[in-house]
Amino acid sequence: MDVLTTADEAASRTGPHRPEPLVPDPRSARFRAAAWVGAFLAPAVALVLLLLVVPFLVTAWRSLFDDNGITARFVGLSNYTALFTDPDFGRSLLNTVLWVVGTLVLPVLLGLLLAVLTHSMRWGAVARTAVVIPYALSGSATALLWTYLLRSDGAVNQTLGAVGLGGWQQEWLLHWPLNTLVMIVATTWQATGASLILFLIGLQTIPTDTIEAARIDGARGLQLFLRVIVPQLRPMTVVVVGMSIVNSLKTFDIVWLLTQGGPGTASETLALTMYRQTFTLNRYGYGAAVSVVLTVVVIAASWLYLRQQVRQRSGDAV
Repeated sequence: MDVLTTADEAASRTGPHRPEPLVPDPRSARFRAAAWVGAFLAPAVALVLLLLVVPFLVTAWRSLFDDNGITARFVGLSNYTALFTDPDFGRSLLNTVLWVVGTLVLPVLLGLLLAVLTHSMRWGAVARTAVVIPYALSGSATALLWTYLLRSDGAVNQTLGAVGLGGWQQEWLLHWPLNTLVMIVATTWQATGASLILFLIGLQTIPTDTIEAARIDGARGLQLFLRVIVPQLRPMTVVVVGMSIVNSLKTFDIVWLLTQGGPGTASETLALTMYRQTFTLNRYGYGAAVSVVLTVVVIAASWLYLRQQVRQRSGDAV
């Protein structure tokens, strides 16, 4: 009797028996999480495959043929051999490198400096508007404006003659490398606005306490800019520089509208060479080879740049 009473008291204290909760399998949870992530990523991956990877593979396959649009004959890597022994391709590659360097040094640097200088200015919004307006123009409108400025009897030469600097008058668009350099300047005039906007966004993310603390510690002017502001803008700089590299590697519209790659093929870029070989000379296989080379250059340049940035950030974190 005492034993039963003791058992009843223990049961009343502990309550009714409850089954142990089931512990979820970690592998099953990870699988479900991966399945959800895959479901969300699948449309984007499918779109990339459909619009980028498949066309690239088709273009790479077509580059192995001597194709004039009517007949096609398999020639293997002959198009690539002809491409890398063509002096015009070498000049086109050099011009593309000039575009990359020019658009990194000029629009990015000017956009950064103007963003910093006008960020706290009283009339900074007016100055920024004047810089951003050209960015709203199309490439065709920009080319038309600079054609008016740079042609032989254009506004630049007329202005130089009017102020007594006739000796500085040039055939701006008829001689290489001058024509490439002035086209880079024209692109800088248009593209600086985009860099300015992005750097302004980056400046707004810098805590004011950081700037004030640096000033209290004695940082002023160039020292404040280089040691405080530029490091804080590093994430945005990665974006701006990456965009500039890709855009400069595929430069086409302003070169085509200002010089059509001339004189001859002196100012052609890789994108313009691809267009001329494919749609003007009807050498579809050769043009496909140029396209493959351009794609590989763009991907390689972007990958190397992003890899370097990741390494630097990893080193800073350590």
